Amino acid sequence: MDKFTYAHNDTSAGERETPTAQFNKPRLPAEIVKLRQSAFSRGIPTADDETLNFLITLLSAVRPVNILELGSAIGISGSVMLKICPNAHLTTVERDENFYGEAVKNLSALGFTNRVTAILGDAGEVIQKLDGSYDFIFLDCAKVQYVKYLPRLKQLLDTGGILLADDVLLYGWLTGETPVPPKRKMLAQHVKEYIDAVENDEELATTIINAGDGLALSVKQ
Repeated sequence: MDKFTYAHNDTSAGERETPTAQFNKPRLPAEIVKLRQSAFSRGIPTADDETLNFLITLLSAVRPVNILELGSAIGISGSVMLKICPNAHLTTVERDENFYGEAVKNLSALGFTNRVTAILGDAGEVIQKLDGSYDFIFLDCAKVQYVKYLPRLKQLLDTGGILLADDVLLYGWLTGETPVPPKRKMLAQHVKEYIDAVENDEELATTIINAGDGLALSVKQ
């Protein structure tokens, strides 16, 4: 499981405690709560409370109909997105066969089979083969690849669409709250490159949000 995480273990207490985390608790159906508890207990990466609450609030406002998710894990964030957006179709990509199988099973059990296209494969390879466009992209896969994927994700994103990248503050490493561990300096460098790229891209309006482990919200102009 190490290849999916940069230090994930049990994230039930939050990945990075922000001053607002105490207020931002998601309201979730019991079946999704159960899935999250299972993920936490097994050290499977899944969004913490504050990140998930932000995602729910944002989706409740914009109501996308064509969602792309890179990094399914076991289908928790995908399930939440489909729950909040009843008219949406989700294309979700996962490279680990075990996670992919569990995600498909969980999404089916929640009644979302007809609204999901689940793809087993490397995100970087898959996005090159996708056609069509998306009005919401949730980027939550290998952080070191974010900046590499950005040009293609911009092509896939509708004008006015949202690209939301998770975990961009890396436990506070990028804000200077916590020193970057020596073995993680390259990861921090690549994520900083992603932040710089979206902030300086004239086609994107971007804000960095201090929620959970950090989110980069970009809107295509």
